[in-house]
Amino acid sequence: MTVKVRFAPSPTGNIHIGNARPALINWLYALQNDGKFVLRYDDTDRERSREEYAQGIARDLDWLGIKPHEVQRQSDRVKEHEEATNRLKEAGLLYPCYETPDQLDRQRKRLAARGLPPIYDRSALRLDDEQRKELETEGLKPHWRFLLPNYADNPFETARTEVTWDDVIRGRQTVDLASMSDPVLIRADGSWLYTLPSVVDDIDFGITHVLRGDDHVTNTGAQIAIFKALGATPPTFGHHNLLTTESGEGLSKRLGSLSIHSLAEQGYEGMSVACLAVLTGTSGPVEALPSMDVLASRFKIDSVTKSAAKFDPSELDSLNRRIVHELDYESVKDRLEALGVGGGETFWLVARDNIEKVNEAKAIWSIVEEAEPRIDPEDAAFIETAREMLPEGELTRESWGEWISALKSNSDRKGKALFMPLRKALTGQEHGPELDRLLPLIGRERTLARLS
Repeated sequence: MTVKVRFAPSPTGNIHIGNARPALINWLYALQNDGKFVLRYDDTDRERSREEYAQGIARDLDWLGIKPHEVQRQSDRVKEHEEATNRLKEAGLLYPCYETPDQLDRQRKRLAARGLPPIYDRSALRLDDEQRKELETEGLKPHWRFLLPNYADNPFETARTEVTWDDVIRGRQTVDLASMSDPVLIRADGSWLYTLPSVVDDIDFGITHVLRGDDHVTNTGAQIAIFKALGATPPTFGHHNLLTTESGEGLSKRLGSLSIHSLAEQGYEGMSVACLAVLTGTSGPVEALPSMDVLASRFKIDSVTKSAAKFDPSELDSLNRRIVHELDYESVKDRLEALGVGGGETFWLVARDNIEKVNEAKAIWSIVEEAEPRIDPEDAAFIETAREMLPEGELTRESWGEWISALKSNSDRKGKALFMPLRKALTGQEHGPELDRLLPLIGRERTLARLS
């Protein structure tokens, strides 16, 4: 059996680091099992779905290092969803309900007041054709519920009905269908909710593994029942913990600062985001890994813990720094050129140890090209001497050592008093790359000009 997984975002907004977790877990599982990854846009919400969001999702997944083998849209499969809907209706497993949201809310409150679980009582099943016609004449449009198989002969006499599965992350799981309301599959406006199109598409696309957040555990029981009602074998399920903030709050598309596109624009590496999104909430360490293949070799799906995966966005900085410090020139060449950064590999090897993000190399390159010298009055005579003693010819790393040695012998300066005036004069700053490596890039002409 070829493993086939899917990531099924709704194109109703930008995906954030919380969405990246299931996408990456599915991608890594496919890599580990030589399987296939399907990007499926769940775009049945016709009012909120936008093409620009779909394009943004594809862009963000690519930035993370995810390359779908197949792309599908639920909006292209209305015919298949309608056929499945009709099959369930004909089998008596989808039934129309006419309660308004306000009526359902009052029912739930009455049950809660009696200390009972807020389970729908299936009162719509008692309606005959004449009563349904009367309600529709009054202008009521039905929503449709799936009749859960949690009874023997009488649907009004439910009994404990266990649905079990071997979850690849959480182990053996059991859901009692009698503890659930019949799920609404079709809204009163005729549009589908997530559940039925998702099941139909999983069947038709041959999805073997559904790996998703643990907020879907209870839903899985009902979905397994729908798979079976449509004559299909359910896929293997796995439910991972969700990323939350340090305070335990869930993530939302409204957290723009944590959207994947925003993180990319801020200059983070896709691998630093991938490592944080995947390795947080596992029994292993959160490491800065250089490639998706290495991450796939380190990530173990059974290492995902059952507790919430709390993450600190500030960890991105340290992860990013470690990844950037290991990047070779060829991997950043195009980005540096786009930033207007020159100096080739020689400059990159100097810059990368002093930055956390690749785009910060531009600031160091500006030091090479056009720094504003800072010469304090008390250092003016020393800087003039330094100018006179600058070694002849092309400046190299060895030139720096010769220069400093000569200046030290010619003055009573040492340590910070010796180095700092030179750094401020050459770079205009008190901190930065090592001057022996920077001096050859600045070059003789600019060095003499800055010491004037």
